[in-house]
Amino acid sequence: MTDPIADFLTRIRNAVKANHKVVVAPGSKIKEAITRILFEQGYILAYKFDKDEKGHPIIKVALKWNGKTNAIKDLKRVSRPGLRQYSSVADMPRVLNGLGTAIVSTSKGIMTGAQAVRENVGGEVLCYIY
Repeated sequence: MTDPIADFLTRIRNAVKANHKVVVAPGSKIKEAITRILFEQGYILAYKFDKDEKGHPIIKVALKWNGKTNAIKDLKRVSRPGLRQYSSVADMPRVLNGLGTAIVSTSKGIMTGAQAVRENVGGEVLCYIY
């Protein structure tokens, strides 16, 4: 697999479209950080980091449903292995004029675009969620 972050986001996107309640994906530290941000921003209901029967890390994500609609409308992978997208503090993207969230990998860790502006650090824009 050349892009595990895109695979993780695609699993969540497909589960939303198929009206699933839980998503199970292979785990990593970057995916754990993205999952924590999704939970803190209110896009998912709950999450659990676990190990499968072979001892490999997995992430279980409970999607947040409000009746028949999901809290996640769309997930977009911005920076990819073939074309990295970096942003300075001055050029930090605003998703849907502030209604969405940009997830950024900085030298101080993975955080939202708004947190990166507060911390005065730029970095690689991983994805947009709204």
